[in-house]
Amino acid sequence: MSLEPETPTTVQLNHTAVYAMDRQLSAEFLAAILGLEVGAPFGPFVPVDLGNGVTLDYYEKRDEPIQPQHYAFLVPDERFDTMIGRLEAVGVTYYADPYHQQSGRTNQLFGGRGAYFEDPSGHNMEIMTRPYVRP
Repeated sequence: MSLEPETPTTVQLNHTAVYAMDRQLSAEFLAAILGLEVGAPFGPFVPVDLGNGVTLDYYEKRDEPIQPQHYAFLVPDERFDTMIGRLEAVGVTYYADPYHQQSGRTNQLFGGRGAYFEDPSGHNMEIMTRPYVRP
């Protein structure tokens, strides 16, 4: 049994840096909503392991405004209502659309359910139970 990591046979996203005004707050917020754990700080990063080999590495950026990005998470259907409940419990508004015009509603895109919400640094987060169907 080798302790060396397997060499991938396809291109895979491994991690990405997510700028945050407060790296710990943002990591803890997302982890709480998704039901995940925040990892130990790694250099200037606070990681949230998504469980599929991808890590979001929160990086604190204080010297300039943060440009909001969009992050979409494919979640199990049976956990979707729990995540919506967590958003409601902490007073975060969720929306059926990415433009945040249909508050307190979810969507039914591609035969699943989805919602958008803002994280503490202004990123547009999305949870969805079915992946987008691309032509």
